[in-house]
Amino acid sequence: MLTEIEPTLPSHNEMVAHMLQSDASYNGKFITAVKTTGIYCLPSCRARKPKPENVEFFHNPNAAQGAGYRACKLCRPDDFYRGFDPEEHLTEQLIESVLAQPAAFGDVKAMAQAAGVGQTKLFELMRVYYHTTPADLLLHARIEAACALLLNSDQTIIAIANEVGFDSLSSFNENFRKQTLLTPSDYRRIPETGHFSLSLPSDYPSRQILGQLGRDPVSLTDRVVDQTWLSTCRLNGQTGVLLSVTINQNHAECSIVEQPTLTPSDYATIHQHIVAGLGLRNDPSRFEAHVAKSPALLPLIEQQRGLRMPLVHNPFDALVWAILGQQISLAVAYRLRQRLTALAGQPLINDFYLAPTPSAVAELSIEQLLPLGFSNSKARYLIDTAQAIVAGTLPLASYGSKSATRIERELLALRGIGPWTAQYVLMRSFGFSDCVPVGDSGLTSSLQAFFQLEQRPDRSTTLALMAAFSPYRSLATFHLWQRLKPM
Repeated sequence: MLTEIEPTLPSHNEMVAHMLQSDASYNGKFITAVKTTGIYCLPSCRARKPKPENVEFFHNPNAAQGAGYRACKLCRPDDFYRGFDPEEHLTEQLIESVLAQPAAFGDVKAMAQAAGVGQTKLFELMRVYYHTTPADLLLHARIEAACALLLNSDQTIIAIANEVGFDSLSSFNENFRKQTLLTPSDYRRIPETGHFSLSLPSDYPSRQILGQLGRDPVSLTDRVVDQTWLSTCRLNGQTGVLLSVTINQNHAECSIVEQPTLTPSDYATIHQHIVAGLGLRNDPSRFEAHVAKSPALLPLIEQQRGLRMPLVHNPFDALVWAILGQQISLAVAYRLRQRLTALAGQPLINDFYLAPTPSAVAELSIEQLLPLGFSNSKARYLIDTAQAIVAGTLPLASYGSKSATRIERELLALRGIGPWTAQYVLMRSFGFSDCVPVGDSGLTSSLQAFFQLEQRPDRSTTLALMAAFSPYRSLATFHLWQRLKPM
């Protein structure tokens, strides 16, 4: 269900602030019109900012056109209001091509030529829509394609390296190990034993990661015992496994507790589940180098170098958690998730459950959830979201190759999902690196303490403060959350 447009505009000062910050989360809430140029724009427009006294604001493009303004050719507000962003479409098409045939793109220059843009423009598009660089995405696509070939073919490793676009076996081995934490040979052998050992970075913060993974004391899907993370992983719509991950010095020993009959794609899912959960999908070194350039920001990482953010591999699990966690304490949210899992999840072994699927939640009624402590609205939001996924109006399973802007827009179109929920899912499941869950109480409390503010920052101040951490605001948010806990 689409969110209705607010009948009144935000305050003038608020709109000026969001315009100056190029705040994309306010796209659709107002139009900025510049008196000196006669042009109207989205709040997110990256064109040179006009003086505040030279702008006026409208509800939508029709109102701006009625006042004699014409659309900006840079941010294309009319396309946005029609639900179409040509640059987003162009970038998504390119990424789909790269993921399908990474060897067809020799380098970033080839990617830019295929998209019909210059390399500088391509870097900008990748930053805005995917929060990454063209080179990083191309490398990721090559390794992902290699993983599929290692599990599904008998080709030699050198043949696979050539097929996915690597010029040398040494380069392939080095990059494969960086992304998967395994050698190609060890990755290929996972189906033989159901066990693999990930080589962890030397600065890996095992104590903090295990603390995060075991923070929910009543979870039916995840548990930490000493140095071992036990986690259930759904492999398809019907089955799943219990995984055991023991962190021992610089290795994570991973195994399947009971080995059922699995497919090659199942083993790939198991590996991805563990790598995501251990926070190993992204290297924090660039973020730390970025922060280290500023004496004012450096204290954020001094006691937390190497910190990584655990991700939830299944987007629906992350979305459920975000909906449950809206405007309630963690303890209450944990209890609601436990009760939902017991009601709609699938019993596995040793008192562990697989998390509920969208179809299982979609079949629930509000009356079933109210006795479990759900509010009427939270129950409705949860069921509506699951039903949208089942109906295909929220194609969550297809979002692996989609842009952050598209995913956020389609999430926000659902009743009960606001900017905080959308940003949380983007950063904690899809792994986008430049998200800010504005309105998060933990974030605002930590920002207040870190920057020694007299009061908690409001939305505009939060965005202004977090801008210093861009394009790594997701990890900066996680660092700020961790500062609230005893070191």
